[in-house]
Amino acid sequence: MKDLRHLSHTELQELVLSFNEKKFRVQQIEDWLWKKNASSIDDMLNLSKTFRDQLKKQFTINKVGIDHSQFSTDGTIKNRFVLHEGHFIEGVLIPTANRKTACVSSQVGCSLSCKFCATGFLERKRNLTFDEIYDQVFLIHQQALEHFEQPLSNIVYMGMGEPLLNFKNVIKSIDLITSEKGLAMSPKRITVSTAGIAKQIHQLGEMQVRFNLALSLHAANDKKRDEIMPINSSNNLRVLVEALDYYYKQTKNQLTFEYILFSGFNDSFEDADDLIKICRRIPSKVNIIEYNPILQADFAKPDEEKTDAFMDYLHNNNVNARLRRSRGKDIDAACGQLANLDKQS
Repeated sequence: MKDLRHLSHTELQELVLSFNEKKFRVQQIEDWLWKKNASSIDDMLNLSKTFRDQLKKQFTINKVGIDHSQFSTDGTIKNRFVLHEGHFIEGVLIPTANRKTACVSSQVGCSLSCKFCATGFLERKRNLTFDEIYDQVFLIHQQALEHFEQPLSNIVYMGMGEPLLNFKNVIKSIDLITSEKGLAMSPKRITVSTAGIAKQIHQLGEMQVRFNLALSLHAANDKKRDEIMPINSSNNLRVLVEALDYYYKQTKNQLTFEYILFSGFNDSFEDADDLIKICRRIPSKVNIIEYNPILQADFAKPDEEKTDAFMDYLHNNNVNARLRRSRGKDIDAACGQLANLDKQS
């Protein structure tokens, strides 16, 4: 049966009228689907039982559920979500004093095979639908209210998968999250992170999107980036910089470069010089990220002295850089650690 949530507003309106129901039922159903995040048609108690039974003959709601949650000593909550056919994905609630951030997935697995990321060692099974992405956000929003008595403040598409390879569903989920029909969040509080798909970055510029874009850079020359991110062979730095330049000119949104420091690989002053050259091309800021170990890779993070020297070098060259401390490392919820390796369907 078709998921009721996949009907457009117009299609839902036509459906309601075909059952000889009043037009206001459309608003009631949409409230149940999005603002109340109903798990089933039977939950819609302000619809008559007859109407609900009619709907159930043709439609279902393929709701995402929480299969298991882990709680870090720093307050981070990692969730293993289960999809209607049994696949698993992960999403994280990252709490700080001023923010409650949801990190959500866009694909079941990933096809990019980045050498430092646990998800990259998984097979990509399928894209998530826009409503499955929305469900993750809504469920993490509920956790923020339950555990911290504060609503969700930010969303990052930095979980499992490459968001720009699920372009339509990611955009549709953001449209829903930011609409009055959904959570009415500001797009400025949403960040989409990409490993670098130039064609889609260019398309984001054409659309003049209002949400934020982050590029997972991690190496600022092609030779090193090729080694750790196979996507660079088809989307090299020259092509990416051109796309990012176009994106900025169209949106005026400052870009964020994400740069994981790997000991002895990309943490020298020469590496910093490569990064500085890119930052001077495009208005941007840089998040320097601690490397979080995974079983499948032999990378290590540099010591504090090396990290501080790298940061100081960037600052002395007028790069807006900050060190992002990882959260949830004790439950494998930190950057690059999402994998579900214990329970892949």
